Amino acid sequence: MKLALLTALAGSAAAFAPAPVGKASTALNLNPEAALGEGWDPMGFSKMHEIKGAFPNMFPHPQFLEEAEIKHGRMSMLAWTGVWATSSGLHFPGAPVADDWTNALSVWAREDPGGFGIILAFIMIAEGEGVSHAGDNFRGLSKKVPGDMGFNWMGHGEATVAKYRSVELRQGRAAMIAMASLFAMKSIPGSVPIMDLLGAN
Repeated sequence: MKLALLTALAGSAAAFAPAPVGKASTALNLNPEAALGEGWDPMGFSKMHEIKGAFPNMFPHPQFLEEAEIKHGRMSMLAWTGVWATSSGLHFPGAPVADDWTNALSVWAREDPGGFGIILAFIMIAEGEGVSHAGDNFRGLSKKVPGDMGFNWMGHGEATVAKYRSVELRQGRAAMIAMASLFAMKSIPGSVPIMDLLGAN
């Protein structure tokens, strides 16, 4: 049964793959360390910037897509940690407490506008620095490695940095799926059965 399921899955994925040019390969590359353009990309997002006849710079270069994936993975890891912490009863002393994580942002903004403003300003500065530091990655002209903010405060060597980059990419992808599941669970009750089995609310 498992073999039949895996065969059907591989066959359906192959249906979306572009026609092979040159040497053909039957292996799917699901390696998370692979660059976006070299990894499993059945929809061809990493090739959109090469579409002939499109307006110049209409579609993003893979540099931009990699940067976006890493950044949204980091945000999702922080969001998941925040939901877990507050659902477990952990709160900053004196901070407003909401009944549900889905309305916590509005409660915080209403009850502590000063603290909310400070955090919002910090996010704006971090986002601005991240975008300016990335360079023109939308057109593929950036000179930096996607996700590298330019500091290595622990002084890790290149091999360790590469290892943790891979770990961060995998964990970020898992966190994005987890946050999407949480939002789906709240928006459409019963849409994520495992949450019901775990007793999530």
